[in-house]
Amino acid sequence: MKDIIYLTVEFVKRQLQDAEGGHDWFHIERVWKNAETIAKSEQCDPEIVALAALLHDIADSKFHGGDETVGPTLARNWLESNGYSRANLQHIIAIIENVSFKGGNMARTHESIELDVVQDADRLDAIGAIGIARTFNYGGFKNRAIYDPETLPNLNLSKEEYKKSTAPTINHFYEKLLLLKDRMNTQTGKEMAAERHRFMEIYLVQFYAEWNGSR
Repeated sequence: MKDIIYLTVEFVKRQLQDAEGGHDWFHIERVWKNAETIAKSEQCDPEIVALAALLHDIADSKFHGGDETVGPTLARNWLESNGYSRANLQHIIAIIENVSFKGGNMARTHESIELDVVQDADRLDAIGAIGIARTFNYGGFKNRAIYDPETLPNLNLSKEEYKKSTAPTINHFYEKLLLLKDRMNTQTGKEMAAERHRFMEIYLVQFYAEWNGSR
């Protein structure tokens, strides 16, 4: 177990050495740590959880023209090249294909406790203080406005609309971040998300107060 995880860590670091700051190795590392924390309270396979967490964003579709097959294919090729168990490999790929929030209320096509754990771990990194930092970092990367009072959030985006959205960064709080607390799978994930969710609510109150010059 340690050998394949160690090799995968080094592989992911190489692959993401020039990645955007919110989707780099440190994002992967945080998700991995979150997953390990959540897994302690669940009956799950720790190796599958670790490898799925490490490989879940190896090639985010946002940076590959929206192609959602690049990441799973790269992960599959990596595991196969290391002679990894085919049964476990299929499970890991299914997790990678289902872990992300894609908008449009997309249903998962795979169910397992390992997916629950990794999905919660990934969602935790999208909220709270880190989530706020990542959101504004990506908004700057895409040259989006911070906020525009005349551009209201759209809570009914389809998957394609969500992927193509160029809305101000603050809208992303309402279109994704503030929705995640109620979409957590595990008890530990729910408890961790509650604290991070409260932080975002406090942040938004302060943001609007400063925007309007009342503080």
